[in-house]
Amino acid sequence: MTSLLLGAALLGNLGISVTAQVMLPRPSQVRFHSVDYKNILNWTPPTTNSSLQYNVQWKIYGEPEWIDVPGCQKIRKHHCDLSDVTSEPREWYYARVGAVSVANSIKSAWALSPRFSPRWDTKISPPVLRLNVTEQPAIVVRVKSPRELVRKLHSNLYYKIYLTHPSGEEEVFDMKCCSHKLTLKDLNHREEYCLQAQIVLPLQGKHSARSSLKCITTL
Repeated sequence: MTSLLLGAALLGNLGISVTAQVMLPRPSQVRFHSVDYKNILNWTPPTTNSSLQYNVQWKIYGEPEWIDVPGCQKIRKHHCDLSDVTSEPREWYYARVGAVSVANSIKSAWALSPRFSPRWDTKISPPVLRLNVTEQPAIVVRVKSPRELVRKLHSNLYYKIYLTHPSGEEEVFDMKCCSHKLTLKDLNHREEYCLQAQIVLPLQGKHSARSSLKCITTL
């Protein structure tokens, strides 16, 4: 330390300025949060300073080039939607965030996210059930899934329909995506049946939680 101080003093005596490079702390906890292929990058700011801006870049795993995320340059919020640039389910991606002080333009180092796969890391929301009864008696089941999920994975997606009888017995039916409806027949008149639905992605070995229980009384 003494040698460094003497060296700095000597350079000062010679008229040579010594400037220390100052950097902001980098953002932390940079992570993707993905539900139904809506891929949001979140991070924690490095300080409580409200005058910071952030720049976000992304790249495909194995590629050397980092690319600016449109709409996420010089932003003040602590999240960025990367759904458009991370739209290929089979790819693996990285993202990184850098902070910049508006007051003096001091920058932080880049903060890197863990590797992210839309296919494996996205969480699947439960579907929505719509029920109607007919005179047979029968229950007509319609299922609505998140649109983006259906668009990307309709060939690798089906539904499990759980029917609970008045006795408490549970029966399970498979329903193709994207069938218009499933009709459950041979039911008893004027009795209450309860149903739930679940999205299943067999190739990924993933499934959603069951939808909320919905009950209906036959005619």
